Amino acid sequence: MNSGSRWHRWDPHIHAPGTLWNNQFKGSDAWDEYLTKLEQAHPVIKAIGATDYYILDSYEQMCAHKRQGRLPACDLIFPNIEMRLTTGTIEGRHVNIHLLVCPDDQNHIADLRRFLARLTFNAYGEVLTCRDDDFIKLGRMSDSSLAERAALEKGAEQFKVEFDMLRKEYEASDWAKKNILIAVAGSETDGTSGVRDGSSTTLRQEIEKFAHVIFASSPAQRNFWAGDGKASESELWQRYDGPKPCMHGCDAHDPSKVGVPDGDRYSWIKGQVAFDTLRQACIDPKGRAFVGPQRPISATPSLAIASLDIKGANWAKSPRVEFNPGLVAIIGARGSGKSALAEMTALGCDAIPEHQSDDSFLRRAKALLAGVSATLTWESGESVERQPRDGQSQGADSYPRARYLSQKFVDDLCAAVRVTDGLLEEIQRVIFEAHPLSDRDGTSSFDELLDLRVTVFRESRLREEAALERV
Repeated sequence: MNSGSRWHRWDPHIHAPGTLWNNQFKGSDAWDEYLTKLEQAHPVIKAIGATDYYILDSYEQMCAHKRQGRLPACDLIFPNIEMRLTTGTIEGRHVNIHLLVCPDDQNHIADLRRFLARLTFNAYGEVLTCRDDDFIKLGRMSDSSLAERAALEKGAEQFKVEFDMLRKEYEASDWAKKNILIAVAGSETDGTSGVRDGSSTTLRQEIEKFAHVIFASSPAQRNFWAGDGKASESELWQRYDGPKPCMHGCDAHDPSKVGVPDGDRYSWIKGQVAFDTLRQACIDPKGRAFVGPQRPISATPSLAIASLDIKGANWAKSPRVEFNPGLVAIIGARGSGKSALAEMTALGCDAIPEHQSDDSFLRRAKALLAGVSATLTWESGESVERQPRDGQSQGADSYPRARYLSQKFVDDLCAAVRVTDGLLEEIQRVIFEAHPLSDRDGTSSFDELLDLRVTVFRESRLREEAALERV
């Protein structure tokens, strides 16, 4: 049973053994060590952006290992093609831009290579394309003595992409617009924050506007791109086509960095582990993307139900149900077990009222509940086990952890033409429980608190009435 959208850790930017530049994964067992570190990473990495410069070798090898049984906890591997723009930074580097590619289509590798081949670089009187053979050619134009692998590395290092060309080819390709998300680094070293020349202000803004994702992890940048910083959300729409999710990966080039981003700034994406969820995060950055040591907490753990286990019930087709910490709705056809699930959950919360209606599941199914128990686990890790019993009182050490409003109760409220006693009691309960204990002055119910608060006014009124009678 699907428990709804949850936060999962993604690492969108991680290199692998054999990465084209700065490869510090050494030894014959480099891949085994690398994969073991990914498998042992905590929190668990559910989605990986297999990153390399201009080429797909790392992605293809990682997928091959996945098919052989490695990375069992990882549900998504997608290509991350890292490229250098011709635009420079104040640190003397080039702005890094990334193509995050959807792997859903079985032809995505061939289609991606076709798209990359449309990007060109002019050197030595030649027009060279973004392909392995042209990288080798470019490398040997620089140094004819280079072996094939060295020439590939040298050529890719020399190859730079004009931003206007990338944008033009992207917007001209229906496949690219459908399957590629653009991410740009936000740092000063090799990102748009390092484009400080006054004459490049518009270019920087255009690059950031073109991007769907910002690779950044600092609180200041995250707040800015969420619309909570110097620019409001409406200003972001005017200047950058809207807010953007920030993501951060380990950018590992050696074993010590695998799965270990700086400052434990992990990327969390809310939703099913699928590339389409990343698209959704671009639409709703605040609600679906987060960078931090832990996933966002949407509810107080001691007040959110994690799961319900119904034991000893042969009639329960789903004896274990996991709950989302957000809003949960129970839906289903008549007789599908909605009331059973709701009342067994209420039982685990000690929230079954003493006087149940004849329509109650626990009353109607009493003959089938012998030996049945409900174990409720809260997000805090606390678990309690309860059994149905007459009166439902669980003893002096129990108290309602939730409020259960039965379907009949709600039906009666909706059918009433005026305020009913049940509705009035529920309103009074909500008002009373909204008062902190320190403001209840020792009272235990709404009526007691009401009497305490109005007594002085009642007595004052009686004195005034008595005084008027004497006039």
